[in-house]
Amino acid sequence: MDVVTISTKSKTYPMYIGSGIIDQLPQLIKDTCKTVSNILVISDETVAQRYLEQVMVLLKTDFKNSYSFVIPAGEAAKSFEMYYQCQTFALSRGLDRSSLILALGGGVVGDLAGFVAATFMRGIPFIQLPTTLLAHDSAVGGKVAINHDLGKNMIGAFHQPNAVLYEIDFMKTLPLKELRSGFAEVIKHGLIGDREFYHWLIREVKTLSDLNKEKLQYAVLKGVSVKAKVVSEDEQEKGLRAILNFGHTLGHAIEAELGYGEITHGDAIAIGMIYALRLSEEIFNFDLSSSSIAASFKRFGFPVTVPQELPPEKLLQRMKMDKKATSGKVKMILLKDIGKAVIKDVDDKQLLLLLEKSYEKA
Repeated sequence: MDVVTISTKSKTYPMYIGSGIIDQLPQLIKDTCKTVSNILVISDETVAQRYLEQVMVLLKTDFKNSYSFVIPAGEAAKSFEMYYQCQTFALSRGLDRSSLILALGGGVVGDLAGFVAATFMRGIPFIQLPTTLLAHDSAVGGKVAINHDLGKNMIGAFHQPNAVLYEIDFMKTLPLKELRSGFAEVIKHGLIGDREFYHWLIREVKTLSDLNKEKLQYAVLKGVSVKAKVVSEDEQEKGLRAILNFGHTLGHAIEAELGYGEITHGDAIAIGMIYALRLSEEIFNFDLSSSSIAASFKRFGFPVTVPQELPPEKLLQRMKMDKKATSGKVKMILLKDIGKAVIKDVDDKQLLLLLEKSYEKA
């Protein structure tokens, strides 16, 4: 088992990464929470079918007042309506300020459950139990939110978990497209903050099937280590933390314009990363081997061009609504080199010209 310590101004907490460690959950709760009156496990329909009973059995021995609430699977569940239903359930079961929320699921569950915890009685503790590769990223750092029709993650808070328990064995049942989606964020961490790790990925992971137990655990450890370093320096995204959004400015625009759930987060971010790499090459006049990186993305099954049905002007408007944008100016996360990310204002004309080149040629 590996342990990464996440240190921020508001809280320091552990992330445990390993195989067969879910049985340690009751002890982890006791170690990281002073008193626990009630526990609410929030999960989704897909994850609940596989792991909810196992988790509830573990809890019931030490925590009698344990409840579960199951939401629909998919990005559409990060809504006002589902958030309200979770709050209603928590209140109806008598949760109080000494209660704990467990987020058992992928990024959608973690974001929604974390936002419920952040706002229930002005904030109660929660623990992340990620069940997807994608959630190795979203489970760390305390950004919790729901979506709005006008933008992804626009309604939210910064609320750090008390701990993260990353059970590698949960990855065994991941569909291939979900594994690929999470792998996009793993690659992102290498590109923005760890050149050596990025080259290890290129060398050691030729196909997604190469992400076996040992390599997967190492990839998660290294990816989280990059994020932990950034978050420790900038918890609330006042500056440096924005580099974690490499590929996300266009990626989020694509997700929103297509409709949430129509494309996986990782596939959208892959398109956004290739776009950002090419923009970086234009602006800094430096060869980042974007064509070679795009070819490697294709081998994993990632799309690397913008969907034909999305007008570039609409995508640009979405990008200008990004949370990093100020006064309508788009702040892009770019690379000066592999492992060296920077934040730069880019004018609309340059963004639009490259967008128009980012569609697959007929």
